[in-house]
Amino acid sequence: MTGFTTMIRKYRHILTIALALAGIGIMAYYDYCDTACSYLRGDICGIDLKWVGMAFMAAVIVFAAFKQTAFVRMFLAAGLGVEVHLYAFQLQNDVYCPFCLAFSVLLIASFVVNYEVPSAWRGDRRRMWLYFLGEVNFPMFKINKLPLLLISVLAYLLILVTFNGSVTPAYGQEPIKGIPALGKGPYEIIIFADYFCPPCRRIDTKAEPLFKEILVTGQVQLAFIDVPFASAAPVYAKYYLYAVNADPGVNNVFHVRRVLFNAAQDKRIQKENALIDYLKEQNIKWLAMDEKSVFPLLSASIKEHKVDTTPTCFIKYSKDNVKKYVGDDKIWEGLTQFKDHLLTQKK
Repeated sequence: MTGFTTMIRKYRHILTIALALAGIGIMAYYDYCDTACSYLRGDICGIDLKWVGMAFMAAVIVFAAFKQTAFVRMFLAAGLGVEVHLYAFQLQNDVYCPFCLAFSVLLIASFVVNYEVPSAWRGDRRRMWLYFLGEVNFPMFKINKLPLLLISVLAYLLILVTFNGSVTPAYGQEPIKGIPALGKGPYEIIIFADYFCPPCRRIDTKAEPLFKEILVTGQVQLAFIDVPFASAAPVYAKYYLYAVNADPGVNNVFHVRRVLFNAAQDKRIQKENALIDYLKEQNIKWLAMDEKSVFPLLSASIKEHKVDTTPTCFIKYSKDNVKKYVGDDKIWEGLTQFKDHLLTQKK
């Protein structure tokens, strides 16, 4: 055990850098989105938590590279305090982010790699609780035996007042008219998507020919529900409704969705005026309507189906046979199975 500890101490800076790089990689991958975008969101003073996490690990790398162990340990202790609050937030809302949990495991591992038994324990065992996370010394600031628990508590209090998190997407508007849908029939398909979500764009593009094919059968009703994950999503939903109000045809609906996905992910448009200019540039026609009468329906459907991830698809074969698919790969499997079912029924 002593040999293992000695080896850890010898290579602790390299291990710390490797773990921090892995943390940055996880957050970068999360930012891009795997096969689904989760609606567990958070920011600190308006800065997305993913970017805060990457900046945090970058700072750890810099200090570790220059072998500033005291600063590394202080940063990691602060990170532990932040993670306590983020864990509590996920537990409270019963929604968990695998990327965030993996990031926290790497942070804890980094802390363990840099842990040192505090010298304060040798002087007074009664203070063990205060120093159980360790201590740091900053001679240049004339600070000695600073308990890392204090750093963790301060970080916890800071995140408590600066963190803004949400798990339930909603439009927050009032009463009702109807959600636009394509086709009619005994079967129903509902696609919950976000124009800023890469997997949503992938499945929308991939499934478009299939959607058109099954709509021709006259057996299917297809509805797209825009989930307001991104802050600009309600504006995009508004102009989708306007465009469908002007021309509810199948080809126009899919064309409008392609343009909106391009605007969100290629052009990264956030402001309404910029979106209007882009839609005009793409020759998208729209007819204004009372979108406030539709937004509550969208929110109600999101809540009813307990959607916290995009893309999510529900295929309703019957009242008692409803199948749910999450992520573009699973949705594609579900849609192809449904298409096969339609062909079987036709025979």
